[in-house]
Amino acid sequence: MLGKLFEGFKKEEPKDEAASVPRALAALLVEAARADEDYTDAERAVIDRVLERRFSMSRDEARTTRIEAETDQAEASDLYGFSHVVRDGLDREGKLGLIEDMWRVVLTDETRDPFEEQVIRRLVGLLHLEDTDSTTARRRAEAASRP
Repeated sequence: MLGKLFEGFKKEEPKDEAASVPRALAALLVEAARADEDYTDAERAVIDRVLERRFSMSRDEARTTRIEAETDQAEASDLYGFSHVVRDGLDREGKLGLIEDMWRVVLTDETRDPFEEQVIRRLVGLLHLEDTDSTTARRRAEAASRP
């Protein structure tokens, strides 16, 4: 009897596309790119390439996912929902790769903006990673961007 009563209070998790790992990951990348209030075509292109590479998407699929994620990110009040999906959907290596990809996006303009760094720092904590993981990821991203 009590079981049926409490069943009515259970929070139903949304099963929509916004809860998918690719879209949540894309929303986090968009969040980092927009943190300095200068969201450039170059950053969009890096996000698209990340989605293509990580999820074996076509160029059009990656672009569509990014555009949908831009809307998701604009409507979100915080990073928690996206980080929760990613935390549960990726293994440790996948999470480390996400942090490296975030650094690639924010370093596209070759500057380290404090607001962009803050987004990455918050996400590192939400993913239960260490600051040293972020430092290693940043160094890899910097090395990859050098000619």
